[in-house]
Amino acid sequence: MAGKLTAAQGTGILLVTANVGSLFEDPENLQKTWLREFYQTVQTHRPQFLAVHCQEVGGKNYEASMSHVDSFVKELLSSDAMKEYNRARVYLDENYKSQEHFTALGSFYFIHESLKNIHQYDFKAKKFKKVVGKETYSETLESTPTLEKEKFPQDYFPECKWSRKGFIRTRWALAECAFDLVNIHLFHDASNLVAWEKSPSVYSGTRQKALGYVLDRITDQRFEKMPYFVFGDFNFRLDSKQVIETLCSSATMQMVRTADTNEVDKLIFRESDNDRKVVLQLEKKLFSYVNQDVFRENNGTSLLEYDRELSVFKDRLHELEISFPPSYPYSEDSSQGKQYMNTRCPAWCDRILLSSSARDLVLKPENEEKSIVYDNIGPNVCMGDHKPVFLSFRITAGAGKPNANKHKCCVVQ
Repeated sequence: MAGKLTAAQGTGILLVTANVGSLFEDPENLQKTWLREFYQTVQTHRPQFLAVHCQEVGGKNYEASMSHVDSFVKELLSSDAMKEYNRARVYLDENYKSQEHFTALGSFYFIHESLKNIHQYDFKAKKFKKVVGKETYSETLESTPTLEKEKFPQDYFPECKWSRKGFIRTRWALAECAFDLVNIHLFHDASNLVAWEKSPSVYSGTRQKALGYVLDRITDQRFEKMPYFVFGDFNFRLDSKQVIETLCSSATMQMVRTADTNEVDKLIFRESDNDRKVVLQLEKKLFSYVNQDVFRENNGTSLLEYDRELSVFKDRLHELEISFPPSYPYSEDSSQGKQYMNTRCPAWCDRILLSSSARDLVLKPENEEKSIVYDNIGPNVCMGDHKPVFLSFRITAGAGKPNANKHKCCVVQ
């Protein structure tokens, strides 16, 4: 898969984020398709170091799906497509009985046989250790020294329901450079009607608070600061109020209230003429817009101006240019690869974000533009309700300007 490295080539890195909840609802169809597309991406980019951050491992019904999780992990670790990856670390948060800890995050790391020198950080011993063999950790991640895992504090949760949201951090050293990889899952929009009420929405504020918490944790004084990549399901949404005003600019709005509580139950936007055709219906869990093509044409990039949640962190987080359609919510019908569900306004929920120093590692002058790819996986087939998103790039030896200890970077955030 990957030939011998030369100094000019550097080390090929592939970062993938995938909310895999759907795969465990329909393992027969979806999982096979998902794996085929994933392997194809690995074979196309041939990374020496591969990191896959998954959210909602096990799906909604975790207890019933546990056996599907085990078979999914075994398939990844033993498949022909991955046979040249002779070292692996898998971290699965499977302890669903622990409400205060459970995040349903899964972090997978694969190292190609051609990569001779790779180390992982032990946060307890505060030193790097050589990575050998394949190891899987689950159930007791709280006491696993090679990672940091946290569920967000209960008072961060917008509806007081302590659901599976948090982050896992690992630290790696290769090509004489070290960096952090953070798997993250932030809060969703519980109601389209609430999201529509004001700009920015109340949910946007909750995500901002939680992301700020993560960034403060991974850059605090406990450990040396490193470049970091944060990738996962951020649940970032377009500014609902402004998007709807744009999509329905010439429509009139009808508000439907419930008989018993008089609360707004539904919004119906109709064209002023044209037989008062319905343009958009909005309910708590319904976003039915008349023309889905607007989210697909030119990869939906005309709507990127409403993707604003990251702007609050513009001094701390960076992203390469998005040139793929909104990653969520796709139909879970295995015959509908490009269709969105009418549940939420499509949005770029799944992202790969970089600290300033991580961006400097990726955007090296010697890195040809074509060697950096930021895209989605399986654009034409059903991958579940989220399309995985990946970043492929190369790190050149010594990119981090190592100090006396060659497994530390003096490049910091």
